[in-house]
Amino acid sequence: MSQPTETPPPQLQRRLGVGDAVLIGLGSMIGAGIFAALAPAAHAAGSGLLAGLAVAAVVAYCNATSSARLAARYPASGGTYVYGRERLGDFWGYLAGWAFVIGKTASCAAMALTVGSYVWPGQAHAVAVAAVVALTAVNYAGIQKSAWLTRAVVAVVLAVLAAVVVSSLTSTAADPAQLHVGSDATVSGVLQAAGLLFFAFAGYARIATLGEEVRDPARTIPRAIPLALGLTLVVYAAVAVAVLAVLGPHRLGEAAAPLSEAVRAAGADWLAPVVRGGAALAALGSLLALILGVSRTTLAMARDRHLPHALAAVHPRFQVPHRAELLVGAVVVMLASTVDVRGAIGFSSFGVLVYYTVANASAWTLTPNENRPPRIVPAVGLAGCLLLAFTLPVASVAWGAAVLAVGVAAYGIRWAVTARRTP
Repeated sequence: MSQPTETPPPQLQRRLGVGDAVLIGLGSMIGAGIFAALAPAAHAAGSGLLAGLAVAAVVAYCNATSSARLAARYPASGGTYVYGRERLGDFWGYLAGWAFVIGKTASCAAMALTVGSYVWPGQAHAVAVAAVVALTAVNYAGIQKSAWLTRAVVAVVLAVLAAVVVSSLTSTAADPAQLHVGSDATVSGVLQAAGLLFFAFAGYARIATLGEEVRDPARTIPRAIPLALGLTLVVYAAVAVAVLAVLGPHRLGEAAAPLSEAVRAAGADWLAPVVRGGAALAALGSLLALILGVSRTTLAMARDRHLPHALAAVHPRFQVPHRAELLVGAVVVMLASTVDVRGAIGFSSFGVLVYYTVANASAWTLTPNENRPPRIVPAVGLAGCLLLAFTLPVASVAWGAAVLAVGVAAYGIRWAVTARRTP
């Protein structure tokens, strides 16, 4: 009798070209970050805001390139959590995963507070908490954001940003002199602004996860990354120039809802509600995706027992990691009700920069036969991540380092307990 043949596991189809990958990258990067990060960055850099944006873009490019080469080598879920474990050792993978979870949890709080700042500035914390509770309930029921909704959100955000740029630059309030770099700009301020603006580029590594779905990934992904980052930088630079020209660095640095304030200063009061709606929509879309991502990473780490194994449970009906989602939602609610958006952005940037430090260190260990990027890419990426992480606001660095230390201590305790049980 002939032996039954095993059915091969289903494979994703390679249907995406360079253009498709670029669009997905744009969808991941052009979101709510630009609505929230400009003000704290301007507060740090003053008239050096645009220089900070350029530095953030260079570091983002290096990180994304390193991630792309690693994703081609290790096409598995988990990102740098996997790369660090495979290239550097179990501890470094764990550290990257822990940094991602804490950084992106703070990103959730920042996005929720962005919703509150634009929808109802006087009750920003209450609106933020309500948004987190609502989207956690949506995620718990297993309703996920579809591709068409993502495209719709990106289209709306681009239209809103275009309206901000045109109304600002064509107004009599626009003063090119406010774009000049003055004595208020310092190296430390520019670097701190770059670290905060790094938050706005979050999501670019989404391109690096497309290896199984693109045609000729070895060529497509390296082409798509600089194109998507370049287009995003053009959009962000245009918005930054427009808002800076109208408000100036000091007024921009103090603004709670900078893009809304810019269109009002430009005399386009009718556009302010549209900007507020677009910012809220973008932030809600980002918040939904972030809660999904953090809860899934929590699930993966719980399965490996790097987090309490009880969090690895999957709901029998909704097929979601319900305990992980509830925990993430509860932590984000606590943060959204107590911190401000600037503190959340700084803390988030610290965690994510540590995450990409491990990614660049992992990419450095690749050999030429493993499609290693030019050595300067992971070197600049690693040095840039460390530099930006430790030039963030002191409170962000202190809290970030403390929470990171808690994770390291938990790993050490688990390792000691496991070693004691091993005969």
